[in-house]
Amino acid sequence: MKLQQRMNRRALTLGALAVSGALALTACGSDDTGTTGSASSSTSSDSAIKCDDAKGQLLADGSSAQKNAIDAWVKQFSSACGVQINYKGGGSGAGVTAFTQGTVAFAGSDSALKPEEITASKAVCTGGQAVDLPMVGGPIAVGYNVPGVDKLVLDAETIAKIFDSKITNWNDAAIKALNPDATLPDLKIQAFHRSDESGTTDNFTKYLIAATPDNWKYEGGKAWQAKGGQSASGSSGVAAQVKQTSGAISYMELSYAKDGIAAASLDTGAAAPVEATVDNATKAIADAKVVGTGSDLALQLNYTTKADGAYPITLVTYEIVCDKGNKAETLPATKAFLTYIASEDGQALLADAGYAPIPADIISKVRTTIAALS
Repeated sequence: MKLQQRMNRRALTLGALAVSGALALTACGSDDTGTTGSASSSTSSDSAIKCDDAKGQLLADGSSAQKNAIDAWVKQFSSACGVQINYKGGGSGAGVTAFTQGTVAFAGSDSALKPEEITASKAVCTGGQAVDLPMVGGPIAVGYNVPGVDKLVLDAETIAKIFDSKITNWNDAAIKALNPDATLPDLKIQAFHRSDESGTTDNFTKYLIAATPDNWKYEGGKAWQAKGGQSASGSSGVAAQVKQTSGAISYMELSYAKDGIAAASLDTGAAAPVEATVDNATKAIADAKVVGTGSDLALQLNYTTKADGAYPITLVTYEIVCDKGNKAETLPATKAFLTYIASEDGQALLADAGYAPIPADIISKVRTTIAALS
């Protein structure tokens, strides 16, 4: 019996990884991610996904950066439990707003909640408040489309000046100094930023503020503040603009930097420029500190690391949920879904989809918090 259980669990995990890999190769622009499974609302004891009393439908919104991961998780969970999950992926700002207005069961945000947002959540979390559960990690790629340039090295100062309209051409002396062997064209730089409020913007600008404060004088936050440049909505939106625009550059979650978009390596002061990879992001995230209190697990990332192989422009996406006072009709499904995505099998899907799993010591605290949701 035990052997059969192990075989069943292994088969489910391998199937999940296959689905994840397929999703990573598909376009990511649609907001319609709802999936309805036909399985019963409970699973057998040898299934890796525990549905418990999960049923019905969940509405969620938030981070577009984690949308590919959510897609992979929803596919597996809905198939096992028959629960429909509609995750819009309208951006972190939209997700937090929807949550504090009580219109979604949970939200995704690439930035931890602000004190005023936690206060607002108490109106919908009866007897409790919203908490941050770190669930998805990964690098924010600086994606570019420059004909004839397959490899590019940038540093914080140069990136800041590009996105602040201080460096406007690809053959600028500062870019040449970082790329002496590249043939840089006489081509105008087309810098794209997010038009919607975005945790990706928040983390990207936190990096610039920390790494090159003399060249990035803005306060930061989910809303883009620098003047100039062009904008598009969502990670898929800026990625589409970079892909179709010669000379374009933007910032996006790594899984969107593909199909004609290359990712720059960073000169961080380490022994060699650091590529935007899952493993390199994990090295940076492992240096994060938990700064939330109680059951809140907000993290403080180290954007100025110079450790070899550590890619500092990273983000951690949080699932935001009430610690107490969740709606009775959505609590079982919310709890079951979060339990699955925080599990070893759920986290195992992330690497193939271009994301970094949350370090073991942090994800274990996440599981404890989820188990206590009420």
